[in-house]
Amino acid sequence: MIDRTHTSRRQFIAGTLAAAGACTLGLAAEKTPAIKKPSPKIRLGLATYTWGKDWDIAALIKNLPKAGIYGVELRTSFGWAHGVETTLTTKQRAEVKKRFADSPVKLVALACSERMDWPDPKRLKRAIESAKAHIKLSHDVGSSSLRIFPNTFHKNVPREKTIAQIARAGDEVGVYAAKLGQQVDLEAHGPAGALPTMAAIMKCVKQPNVRVRLNSDSRDVKGKGFDANFKMVANHLASTIHIHNLKSDFPYQRQCELLVAAGWSGWVLMENSNKVPDRIEAMIEQRKIWEKLMVNAAKTRR
Repeated sequence: MIDRTHTSRRQFIAGTLAAAGACTLGLAAEKTPAIKKPSPKIRLGLATYTWGKDWDIAALIKNLPKAGIYGVELRTSFGWAHGVETTLTTKQRAEVKKRFADSPVKLVALACSERMDWPDPKRLKRAIESAKAHIKLSHDVGSSSLRIFPNTFHKNVPREKTIAQIARAGDEVGVYAAKLGQQVDLEAHGPAGALPTMAAIMKCVKQPNVRVRLNSDSRDVKGKGFDANFKMVANHLASTIHIHNLKSDFPYQRQCELLVAAGWSGWVLMENSNKVPDRIEAMIEQRKIWEKLMVNAAKTRR
């Protein structure tokens, strides 16, 4: 989801400066396309947030390869048709893992909506424990990472305190995740998800498996600009990224160029929410746009 909250230049600067003190608080393959395929190190997948919400596992495995898409992130906690939730039994989890393992579609990640910003200690603890339960689910079904949110600054709570808390909570989830070989993707989402703020959070994070997931948000171009904001988090990027409508005015070409230049590898997951008459055709269109972006990015690097 794209957060539409507008962050002023003053807020960007404040968020960055706050970082200095935050940690002291204790804190089946398709036909070959007409153009050259992009590097296999960077692959395109689908997040089931909207376009895949009513597709069960069988439908996902059937439909995604039709569009030339071979990776998927499953959104949990909303009762989506795939049914992959923390309530699954051990046997059911093993069945999900086998279904994806026996298919051409890789289960890349799970995405829960737990937030690490709650000022209420009890609510924060519930969010952390729920995230851990989702980490266990991710491991059991053959995924390798879980998305969680930073997410919001609260009235009467200093920004630097929230930054430090998000880092500590991310670390707690990260410690548990590391034992299961999982990655925690802290998505640049919500008012606390501006890239300078994410950089401030990462200055406090200690666990190496807690990473920043780009959300291709319109705010990424604010403040000092896209290149500068990207650079702030470039060394902390997760192996997953969310993108949205590639026909929008977000600087996707520049993002691809910077990712290629950084030697990044991973999954670029479509989290499109625009209504379309045929989702498979829409995914094909998006894939072809993305492939051109990647080919151009490779040329720029040379």
